[in-house]
Amino acid sequence: MNHDFQIFMEDELENLRGEGLYNNIRTLEGSQGAWVKISGKEVLNFSSNNYLGLANHPDTVKAARKAIEKYGVGPGAVRTIAGTMTLHEKLEEKLAEFKKVEAALTFQSGFNANLAVISAVVGKGDIIYSDELNHASIIDGCRLSGAKVKVYKHGDMDSLQEVLEEEREGRGLIVTDGVFSMDGDIAKLDEIAELAEKYNVLTMVDDAHGEGVLGSYGRGIVDHFNLHGEVDIEIGTFSKALGTVGGCVAGSKTLVEYLKQKARPFLFSSAVTPADVAATIKSVEILKKDDSLVQKLWASGDYFKDNMKKAGFDTGDSQTPITPVMIGEAGTAATFSKRLFEEGVFAQSIGYPTVPRGKARIRVMISAVHSRDDLDFALGKFEKIGYELELI
Repeated sequence: MNHDFQIFMEDELENLRGEGLYNNIRTLEGSQGAWVKISGKEVLNFSSNNYLGLANHPDTVKAARKAIEKYGVGPGAVRTIAGTMTLHEKLEEKLAEFKKVEAALTFQSGFNANLAVISAVVGKGDIIYSDELNHASIIDGCRLSGAKVKVYKHGDMDSLQEVLEEEREGRGLIVTDGVFSMDGDIAKLDEIAELAEKYNVLTMVDDAHGEGVLGSYGRGIVDHFNLHGEVDIEIGTFSKALGTVGGCVAGSKTLVEYLKQKARPFLFSSAVTPADVAATIKSVEILKKDDSLVQKLWASGDYFKDNMKKAGFDTGDSQTPITPVMIGEAGTAATFSKRLFEEGVFAQSIGYPTVPRGKARIRVMISAVHSRDDLDFALGKFEKIGYELELI
C-alpha cells in the first residue's frame, strides 16, 4: 500500500480516537432481543432498531426458513432479468395494500431506495428542497441526482417557504425524513404537503423510522397525518420495525412502473433475498392483524422518557419512542456509553458527523420486547452514571 496514504489513515484514526469519535463496534453473539450477548456478557439492548421485536419473532423466522427451502438463499439475478420471484410480487402487493397506495417496489435497502428514487425523479436543471437534518442516504441521493439542492432549516416551514419562493425552471422536489432518527421528532408533513401543492412541487418522505411506529397499526407518517393520496413518494425500510433487510417505495402505479425502467439500483443490483422477502411479508401480516406491539412500544417509550426527565436528563424534543439522552461533548458521551456497558446496558454514543459537534448523545432505542423490569434496570443505571459524571 502507498506509504503516505497509510500514514494519513493512521493519523486520521488517531484523531478520531482523541476526539471521542472513533466507532467502537460491538459484536453480537446471538439474535436481536431485549438482552443480547456481547463479548460473553449479557447486556440490555438499547441500541437496536428492532422496534417491535420482529427480527427474531418465531413467525418471521419460520417464514424465512420455508422460503429458503422453496426458493434457495439468493435471487440469482437483478429483478429485470431473472431475479423477480413470486415472493417479490406478493410482498409488493402486501405493502401497497398496507400503505393504502396503488403500488410498491422493493429495493435491497432503504439507503438504495433513496439513491434510486431521487436520482430517477429529478436531475440537472431541477431543484431539491431538503431538510438540513435529513439522513445521509437522502443527502447522497440528492448529490447523485445532479439537481440543485436548497437546504431549509430543520422542521422550519417559514424557511421551506422562503426557498420555495425562489425562482425555479425545472421540477421541484421536497424531501424529508418522516421521523428524524437522531432526535426522534416528526416532520410536519401536513404543512409540507400544503406548501408542495401551493408551489406545484413533488413531495417525498423517507419513513424509515415511522413505519411500524406511527399511524394506524404502524402504517407510517402518511397515515399518521391522514394524507393518503397527497404525498407523491413514500420511501420505507424493512430493517427497523419490520425486523428484516430491504427497502421500498410506495406511490402510484405510474411511479412504480417508471422506477422499474429508470431506478439504477433496481436495474443493476440483485434482488432482495427470498428469506428476507418472506420474513418481511410475515412482518406486514403481523402488523396488519394486531397493533398490540405498536401500542406496547409507545407505552414503554413514554414510560422511559418520563422517568429520565424526572431524573434530570435532557431527552430533547423527541415525539417518538426514540430517546436521545443529550450529553454534549463526544468524549463524555463515549465515557457514558462505556460505563453503561460495564453496568450491563448496551447503549451507543452518537457524535459528529452523525450529529453536530457539541450535541453528542446516548441514543436509546426502545423496543416492544423490553419489559418494565428492563426499563427500570436501565433507569437505575443511567441515574447512577449521571451522578458519577456530574451530568444530573
